Amino acid sequence: MYRHQRHVYDASRKYYLLGRDRLIARLQPAPGATVLEIGCGTGRNLIAAARRYPHARLHGLDVSSAMLDTAGRRVARAGLSSRIRLAEADATAFDPAVCCGAARFDRVFISYSLSMIPAWRDVVDGVPRLLAPGGALHVVDFGDQAHLPRWLRQGLRRWLALFDVAPCDDLPALLRAVAARSNLSVSVEPLYRGYARYAVMHNP
Repeated sequence: MYRHQRHVYDASRKYYLLGRDRLIARLQPAPGATVLEIGCGTGRNLIAAARRYPHARLHGLDVSSAMLDTAGRRVARAGLSSRIRLAEADATAFDPAVCCGAARFDRVFISYSLSMIPAWRDVVDGVPRLLAPGGALHVVDFGDQAHLPRWLRQGLRRWLALFDVAPCDDLPALLRAVAARSNLSVSVEPLYRGYARYAVMHNP
């Protein structure tokens, strides 16, 4: 799908992938912290995070080799190749030590990628093993659109389905269940009348 879309991805997605910059602003990693983006796509978010947090070490993984090719080129053009490490991997089953050279991370973030992964629940289940003490997962993705007009909600979902995107309606419940099993804390915030949601899972 992204062999061709990657060339116009960022120009088109900025109009409806809402909340991405809010997530980057809230990451707030300490100097020297390790940050992982799951489903890094074109590298747009990693580059923005690297510029905002110049003392953080960033990693990105994606299952699409085409997207990673674009990400690698963009990272190089931005002069950030020494600070951003990219890896091709399946988010549902990967060894972080092999892909990233780190077993755990101070921040993990997922921006509009869970809704594109058929086995997204497996990704969420695996998050606790990725979080260092004091680490946190930040997620922004499509919400349930509960407070949008019905016609708009139905039209949005039909349109998203054309791109194999399916909002993760039970994400809040799963996050809370995973957090409870691992003694983590979790918060979920609806954005833009439920168009999107922002969630944080924190390892004390």
